[in-house]
Amino acid sequence: MNETLQNWLGDQISSLIEQNLYKPIVVLDTPSGARITVNGKSDVINLSSNNYLGLANHPALKQAAIEAVERWGAGAGAVRPIVGTMRIHAELEERLAAFKHVDATLVFQSGFTANAGVIPTITDGDDAIITDELNHASIIDGVRLSKAARKIYKHNDMASLEQALKETAGAKKRLIITDGVFSMDGDVAPLPAIVELAERYDAATMVDDAHGSGVLGGGRGTAYHFGVHDKIDVQLGTLSKAVGVMGGYIAGSSALIDWLKQRARPFLFSTAHTPATAAATIAAIELMDTDPTFTERLWENARYWKAGLQNLGFDTGISETPITPVMVGDEGSALQLQKALFEEGVLALAIVFPTVARGKARIRTMPSAMHSKSDLDDALAAFERAGKRLGLI
Repeated sequence: MNETLQNWLGDQISSLIEQNLYKPIVVLDTPSGARITVNGKSDVINLSSNNYLGLANHPALKQAAIEAVERWGAGAGAVRPIVGTMRIHAELEERLAAFKHVDATLVFQSGFTANAGVIPTITDGDDAIITDELNHASIIDGVRLSKAARKIYKHNDMASLEQALKETAGAKKRLIITDGVFSMDGDVAPLPAIVELAERYDAATMVDDAHGSGVLGGGRGTAYHFGVHDKIDVQLGTLSKAVGVMGGYIAGSSALIDWLKQRARPFLFSTAHTPATAAATIAAIELMDTDPTFTERLWENARYWKAGLQNLGFDTGISETPITPVMVGDEGSALQLQKALFEEGVLALAIVFPTVARGKARIRTMPSAMHSKSDLDDALAAFERAGKRLGLI
């Protein structure tokens, strides 16, 4: 192996450790549930999963996956445009389109690849992209892949967005991109105001609804929650968080989806999802569409959890959704709190730079529909003990 490269890698890792920015991988020994075995420790309360509705280990999804393997095999065997599209993949996209109330959808391997696929495929060098400063990393990378000019507006600041629209008046096309729910703070984009500005300045709109999927709008997302889904040109959804399986998708007009099928590189050059993945996702969409108790339990638990943390004296930031940050500030203190919580039997991971700005470290907690009140009470007691021991409350 090349000594220069290996020395550089070692130096980089040592630097991360010194700055309290090194994050070891945690390993689960059980399915993703309310209580898990992780890193060899059992009966740990799981507050770090995106499995909002508890569907990842739901019997209906597991059975659908098993039956799909028996019928369709273990893998699709090719990229989608060649012979990798099985009937079950088409069925999933039709079911998603009906659920989202759009003309059509296209499934990608992940939400990250969906952003990498759609953004550079619908913009070009004569265009301009206007993007929120706190948008997800996958949006940032998707924008970097585009030849379009870029303008960043201040987070959820409509005056800043309008100024960016004025400054890009000469572009052939303009695309405003925002997260629906921002994953680090749990706040929500003001979509009605964004749509109003987009219409006034003749711009298209795109919403990355990874953390709104299955959570807001009866599970249909942030655009549906605000009643503006018919005015959003591009909606991105995920299948790997609340839906409990794997993948991402783009929802929109038939023309949009047809163009992506011809030119979106992650779609063109990646093997199709396994049949089991497609079948389990269809089962999840059916549950979300017919049983509102999943989202009702999620929100009931989220409200209970936020109130409990706030009553203890913790700062939960500006969250409006189940994503509940416990603001700490200092990176070292956040890692100490993570460690203390794990010793108390709670998995709640520290979020530090570069995921968030320096000095904005926090413990991000994710209450879900699968947690019982007893789980949440035990976790609150652990937060109280750890917080007092570290002098945070």
